[in-house]
Amino acid sequence: MNPRLPAEWEIQDGVLLAWPHEATDWADMLDEVRPVFAEIIRQTTRFERVLLTTPHAASTSEYLASAGVDLDRLTICEIPSNDTWARDFGPITVIFNDRPVLLDFGFNGWGLKFAANHDNQISKRLKEQGALKPNLNTIGLIFEGGSIESDGLGTILTTAECLLSPNRNPQLSRGEIEQAMGSLIGARRVLWLNHGWLAGDDTDSHIDTLARICPDNTIVYQACENSIDEHYQELKLMEAELKAFRAPDGSPYKLVALPGPRPALTATPTACRPPTPTSW
Repeated sequence: MNPRLPAEWEIQDGVLLAWPHEATDWADMLDEVRPVFAEIIRQTTRFERVLLTTPHAASTSEYLASAGVDLDRLTICEIPSNDTWARDFGPITVIFNDRPVLLDFGFNGWGLKFAANHDNQISKRLKEQGALKPNLNTIGLIFEGGSIESDGLGTILTTAECLLSPNRNPQLSRGEIEQAMGSLIGARRVLWLNHGWLAGDDTDSHIDTLARICPDNTIVYQACENSIDEHYQELKLMEAELKAFRAPDGSPYKLVALPGPRPALTATPTACRPPTPTSW
């Protein structure tokens, strides 16, 4: 039996998160971001368990308790991390023989852009601490959770910009990557987007910032209707690609366009000329 990568909306046991701390990109705004993370954890634990990594378990537990988090629904593991993007460095769950199996792919800081020496070890350390119950299989490929979308039935949506990045798996061709996805996550077919870009994106166009598969052969995607916007051309080309894709039954996907947010610009000294806003 082939493995199956569940869809995003399927039932899950819990959520893996990483706590923001002084050694992460959040260092200069911890007082602002920690209440946000605490509220995410508080709301998530109303419905399912949260597995949280932090380099300081005692102080993190105390902070979350004071924020009203139900600690009985939270497992805290004291593990160092470089950053907080657990979706990308955490294990990917596939279903094999009706049982969950965790795949520990390599993580190299989104194509060697950032330090990842701690993040790349988190799945292994969680297993060593007994926090992960299913089998954990180490896979010798660089692969991030945010780079793939699954319909749960064998269709994988991804971007060429990310998976074919020369700083991830340069030894593999597109066909070889498809073959690896077939054997490891049960991909029966792969839909490649060759366009799609967002300013400031360090992930090389992760699919989870551009287009998401939803139930009933539906795809929601980032749109842009302003012809003077810097994203306009790439997102229009991506939209055309999505319109050309076909669902497993041969029908066009139902496409739902999402408007982009207006830019949030920080205050600029009066002696400086502010940047021209990008409007959506």
